[in-house]
Amino acid sequence: MNIKEMEKTARENLKGYCRVCPECDGYACQGEVPGMGGVGTASAFKANVADLKNVKLKLRTIHDVKDPDMGFDFFGETLDFPIITAPVTGSVYNMGGALSEREYIQSAVQGSIEAGTIAMAGDSADLTMYQDGLWALENADGKGCCIIKPRSNREILRNLKEAEKAGAKAVGVDIDGAGLITMSLKGQPVGPKTKEELKQLITSTKLPFILKGVMTPDEAELAVEVGAKAIVVSNHGGRVLDHAESSMKVLPEISKRVKGKIMVLADGGVRSGVDAFKMIALGADAVLVGRPVVIGAFGAFSHGVRMVLDEMKNQLYQSMILTGSADLKGIDEEKIVFDSIDRRIRELK
Repeated sequence: MNIKEMEKTARENLKGYCRVCPECDGYACQGEVPGMGGVGTASAFKANVADLKNVKLKLRTIHDVKDPDMGFDFFGETLDFPIITAPVTGSVYNMGGALSEREYIQSAVQGSIEAGTIAMAGDSADLTMYQDGLWALENADGKGCCIIKPRSNREILRNLKEAEKAGAKAVGVDIDGAGLITMSLKGQPVGPKTKEELKQLITSTKLPFILKGVMTPDEAELAVEVGAKAIVVSNHGGRVLDHAESSMKVLPEISKRVKGKIMVLADGGVRSGVDAFKMIALGADAVLVGRPVVIGAFGAFSHGVRMVLDEMKNQLYQSMILTGSADLKGIDEEKIVFDSIDRRIRELK
């Protein structure tokens, strides 16, 4: 099976919840939450893709970079490349249910490992879906992370303990899920967290703690202050706040404030290894991908996930060669140029 055949199968299996468009840009699925779209006008989803497209790479071919090193250290786990599968849940109400939740997360976890990276298992309004993620990680010797919705601290603490028992490499909370419609529709209350609440969660576990959904420099600094080990610069795929800024627009300033103090991950609009290169050049240590992995899983289970990630890995490798980037540290702002991007971003160069 090739990528085109896999996408054709995925389109059939996703039953209109995702059209598997030639360009995954948020237009066809606008407002489809639940579903795979962006909330409201899908402005935040569209901006993630559009703003990232406006970053261009500088082609360089007179150098000695012939076999770049893409290795990435994720809390002691050496990944072959800096692209991690994002936590995605809700197969039945977001993806049409052709795959059960267990089939999806098993495909995501196993396919990611086969490609040389790891996956994050998520949480959902249906509490059994978190258990399916734990099951998948246990069967993979804990090679992955558990990301929990911003429920009450009591519930989160219970889920953190279960993640520890499953052997997860890291745990965290996707605080950007505070306004998630699917949680509200299922009667599962979520909301923002105070510094004190975050400290309670972070000090309750010995595992590295990830705060997913940081979109301002001041909250990035708060993440460092409360003891988090990583942040994900993310607007939740444009699924929680209409007209939110794109991840890539806020990433440079956030990275400028906290990089070196905390691991900086980013997601939003990453559709290729070239996009991953751009995010790293803008200040990310590594990136997360969600919708492309869903398509891979619904097209060919773990094999499809591996196909998607292998293609991204190869694209990143070629981008590093053709920009003269010997390793991930060599991917910086000197390797990119902004095309029709707002002045504030330009000035950060």
